Amino acid sequence: MFKSIKTSVVALILVSTAIIAHAQKKIAEGTLVFAVTANGATTDVKTKFNGNLTKIEIENGPAMVNIISNTADKTGLLLIDVPVAQKQFAVKVSKAETEAQEALLPKYSDYKATGEKQTIAGLSAEKYTYKDDKGAVHELWATKDIDIASVTNGGFFKGLGALPVKYSALINGVNSDLVLKSLSEAKVGAISTEIPAGYEVVTMEELKAMQGGGE
Repeated sequence: MFKSIKTSVVALILVSTAIIAHAQKKIAEGTLVFAVTANGATTDVKTKFNGNLTKIEIENGPAMVNIISNTADKTGLLLIDVPVAQKQFAVKVSKAETEAQEALLPKYSDYKATGEKQTIAGLSAEKYTYKDDKGAVHELWATKDIDIASVTNGGFFKGLGALPVKYSALINGVNSDLVLKSLSEAKVGAISTEIPAGYEVVTMEELKAMQGGGE
């Protein structure tokens, strides 16, 4: 029942670890919605943020997946609710586990703005080229219009100095295309890192076993 959770993990890595710097407008609280296309299917990924905390909400078939991250101390919490099976699972993510995942991220460098621009989700975006650790050249679209405090740590595109709003990536063998659909500055309220009552605490290994060994 959890075979699609790997898509949500991809979204977590790509969306919540974006590097933002030198932006014109600082936003402390709100919601980002990305369209994530992976494995031939497109899913809307909603990321709520407040201070150093982010909460990614994804529907994965019968399951609702919430990924809560504290970008200040690199800890997190994965909550999975499967109403049809009357099952609720929680996985705690430690700083060491987060850093181990970060170490597996591709290394990108040599970011260059091309001067080509377009509007994406109401934001002014510019096309950048960059290289991977094998020397291959890629491109993405990013904006400097906004600065979101909760996603200034980590670094999928470390050194970019802008918020990626349209890009592609290959992680854990999953080819993913992401496009920012919307940004809302409406208040989202407090984001809790506590495990709700009724959730069964399991390890990531136990969760993978429920997926049949999937990532």
